[in-house]
Amino acid sequence: MKHIAFEYGAGTMEASLPDSTDIFIPGETVKDPACIPEEELEKAYQKSLAHPIGMDCLTDLVQKNEKPADRQTVVFIIPDRVKGGEQATSHRKLAVKYMLKELYAAGIKKEHILFIISNGLHPRSTEADALAIFGPELYGDFWHSGQIISHDSEDAEHMVDLGVTRRGDPVSMSRYVFECDIPILVGHVQGNPYGGYSGGYKHSATGITNWRSIASHHVPAVMHREDFTPVNGGSLMRDKFDEISMHMEYKMGHPFFCCDAVLDTRSRQIAIYSGYAREMMPESWKLADQRTYVHWARKKYDVLVFGMPQKFHYGDGMGTNPIMMMQALSAQVLRFKRIMSDHCVIICSSLCNGFFNDSRWPYLRELFENFQHDQMNVLPDMNRLGEYYGTNAEYIRKYRFANAFHPFHGFSMMACGHIAEMNTSAIYIVGAQEPGYARAMGLKTRASFEEALADARKKYVGENPNILALPMTFKKAAVHLCMADSKLDSMDEYGRRPGDLHYGEHDVNQIKAD
Repeated sequence: MKHIAFEYGAGTMEASLPDSTDIFIPGETVKDPACIPEEELEKAYQKSLAHPIGMDCLTDLVQKNEKPADRQTVVFIIPDRVKGGEQATSHRKLAVKYMLKELYAAGIKKEHILFIISNGLHPRSTEADALAIFGPELYGDFWHSGQIISHDSEDAEHMVDLGVTRRGDPVSMSRYVFECDIPILVGHVQGNPYGGYSGGYKHSATGITNWRSIASHHVPAVMHREDFTPVNGGSLMRDKFDEISMHMEYKMGHPFFCCDAVLDTRSRQIAIYSGYAREMMPESWKLADQRTYVHWARKKYDVLVFGMPQKFHYGDGMGTNPIMMMQALSAQVLRFKRIMSDHCVIICSSLCNGFFNDSRWPYLRELFENFQHDQMNVLPDMNRLGEYYGTNAEYIRKYRFANAFHPFHGFSMMACGHIAEMNTSAIYIVGAQEPGYARAMGLKTRASFEEALADARKKYVGENPNILALPMTFKKAAVHLCMADSKLDSMDEYGRRPGDLHYGEHDVNQIKAD
């Protein structure tokens, strides 16, 4: 037997699995592409910023603006703490450092620079968050003067309605960004179950807009389509990100200047890309694909085994809150669907102790109760309550002033959460302290990994299933696992299926103009 420890609460739970069990750990089982050595990072940033893809460098943008340099305003759009790393050499910190140097040299005044943390519907950042994101130097230079703020999608005075895209999707965006002379997106090209990658146009389409715009793509009508699972860069959701962000650029009258980094498992920079997102994103994806879409599996797996800590990704309680647990389970289905058999079972450890973390997700306990009543048979049935929650004044106040998630965020979590049910025969939660919460979400419960595997063998996968153990699933930057022979994948990195024109080709320059 193989004895493997999986995440469980703040510790681990051990499983004894058959010797035939395969193990995959991001960044270890298959090594990432080499990161840029720390001593070469400055040179890499300078080279990227001096030769942006598809648009002028920052110095030229300043010089060509009709306003004098000392009157121009610059807004940096910076991701929140959900992704990207916080080490001293993190992409956020270094990208800002080197761009500020160039902007100051071009004549931009420090007092005309604003940093907006693009939290979208995530909790608005605290002072401690800002310090972690920016580091002591940048924090000290800009926090006390009020030049670091967190996006407030419900602040009507500082949002601007830009109408709709040609597809009819509503677009609102931060007025701070809309009215500035030079908007700068700082993003991370890391694997994301929603549309393939973070960064680029996904950053602006989700980080500086409002719930009504996000409701055009983070909903069952988009997320339950066949083009969404497994994760890929050619889904309708990805198209909508691009269209919404390009609509922003059209209305602003100029593009965002982007500086994105392809990151490895430890959030170190593999490469830096700057410029016009429409042209830059496809170039950055070519390298990111090598790290993210890992062609490794030589067989389809009948059982996936992993563990869920209490605190990860969206915050403390994600691994115990039943609705957030469903999103986390489904995110792994999106990443691993290419290597899952048609009758695949998931076995996952979780405290599942009823800790909802009501201060962070004040509405999820009520959503959970709604799901138990009123003919709510599957999670998509809940979507009809989206506007009711999205306009709930008290939950909105908690988002704006108490660092809670926006209430509509729960609906994107539930839309994702149903994907696990759509694509598995069964999901077992092991070690649940309050197993009724798991059963109320349609999950099966057992005391141990061994008991769950025995039941799955009897009912779903037979006596000799192919088992894949995935320790550190929620502790390391994830990959999207694929078959070693890409011709065996059900879908390539860009949404094409076997038989489609260009299936398997790395032609990613397919962004649709708005």
